[in-house]
Amino acid sequence: MTQPAKNTICLWYERDAEEAARFYAETFPDSAVGAVHRAPGDYPAGKAGDVLVVEFTVLGLPCVGLNGGPGVEHSHAFSFQVATADQAETDRYWNAIVGHGGQEVECGWCRDRWGISWQITPIALTQAIAGADRAAAKRAFDAMMVMKKIDVAAIEAAVAGH
Repeated sequence: MTQPAKNTICLWYERDAEEAARFYAETFPDSAVGAVHRAPGDYPAGKAGDVLVVEFTVLGLPCVGLNGGPGVEHSHAFSFQVATADQAETDRYWNAIVGHGGQEVECGWCRDRWGISWQITPIALTQAIAGADRAAAKRAFDAMMVMKKIDVAAIEAAVAGH
């Protein structure tokens, strides 16, 4: 038995933790599904033998998915923030999440089909907003505020003052 990570993100799913983990592993690099643990007995949301806990990693972060049953809603108070190198990578992750039953939100945020929030954030946006030129940062910020999926070219144009 391997030593568990000292700190692990635990995500509550109604019943699809294994499906979610497999989707993340197929979508993101440095992601994988590890052990799948079945319930040793009946529990409020399931019965003995049902998948109870799934160990997985998302972009190198250790996670567990708990099939805890209905009644627990996710919020934007927790999200995965994924730094993307360019528009192609931004599009790939955004389209995978939204196209697999997820939904667009705003300002680079989307939600997957299980309710988990994701920030698909181009590095160009982060650098523009944090840049020393505060007027350019404000233009980039204002441009972002009207976007759903981030448009890198539009952010770069805003920084340039176009």
